Amino acid sequence: MRSSLQSYRKVSLESEIAVASPHRIIQMMFDGALQRIAQSRYAIENKDLANKGIFIGKAIGIITGLNNSLNMEAPGDVSKNLSELYDFMLRQLSEANLNNDVQALDNVSGIIRTIKEGWDAIPSEQHHIDSHANAV
Repeated sequence: MRSSLQSYRKVSLESEIAVASPHRIIQMMFDGALQRIAQSRYAIENKDLANKGIFIGKAIGIITGLNNSLNMEAPGDVSKNLSELYDFMLRQLSEANLNNDVQALDNVSGIIRTIKEGWDAIPSEQHHIDSHANAV
């Protein structure tokens, strides 16, 4: 039953991604990072070190994807500033992984929530922009 549910979720997610706007994909990435960090925190609290590493690894992958999606050619400092925040978050996640540090996870969650709130506040007529650094 569990693998059927996981298969359904994977197909559902893949279907949503296939039709999602670039704006929505970034929202989904923020949501996914927050979920993986919460799962990492739960794993640390329950001394489940194997899953802690898996979930932190997934969060690192998502944040790396967000960082790689930045348009570093865009005018202004938004892309540079976001990239520095993503680098900081990646260091915090590594710290959390090495030291089972839930405070580091909480720091990253707080930063992601703040960025996500700004992203979610972008008016729908601006959603056609294809790089999250251009719209922030």
